[in-house]
Amino acid sequence: MQIIDNFLSPEESVLRVSHRHWFDIFVHFFSIIALIGALLLSFVALPFLFPDLLSSEYGRFFLFIENTVFLLGWIYVFLIWIDVWFDTWIITSGRIINIEQHGLFSREVSELKLARVQDVSVEVHGFFQTFLNYGDVHIQTAGEEERFQFRSVPDPYGVKNLIMNRAKTFSDYKKEQ
Repeated sequence: MQIIDNFLSPEESVLRVSHRHWFDIFVHFFSIIALIGALLLSFVALPFLFPDLLSSEYGRFFLFIENTVFLLGWIYVFLIWIDVWFDTWIITSGRIINIEQHGLFSREVSELKLARVQDVSVEVHGFFQTFLNYGDVHIQTAGEEERFQFRSVPDPYGVKNLIMNRAKTFSDYKKEQ
């Protein structure tokens, strides 16, 4: 919560904090999990198929290559997790804050006031997104940042309704003035 508090003004309250859905991270990890599984399988199966492999001069080279690929796989998993998990969307009582992580040391923070929201749409594609209730939320504004996008967030219809209800509150208040 400390990071979120850095972005809030004293009169604001947090209504919702969203990260990407766990299944989106799993989809990114699936290829790496398959690669690591193949490495582990080769580590067990190759000595049975080629018994002289580990005892010959190529044994150390084989283990070096296998361990290097395994280590690179773990580093890639870490980079994916950092990039996906630290993408954060915060809906407060007056703004939407979009925190996009790009790699390890690059972060982009943008915000828009709920009073500038013109339209909110939801995209849910496919069986898994429908069944697991996650998708993309697109927010159309009239400002510099024409379109905000919440990518692969859980309960996209709830996010849309929350944003539209808060934006309607601001537009109703503006009409009364």
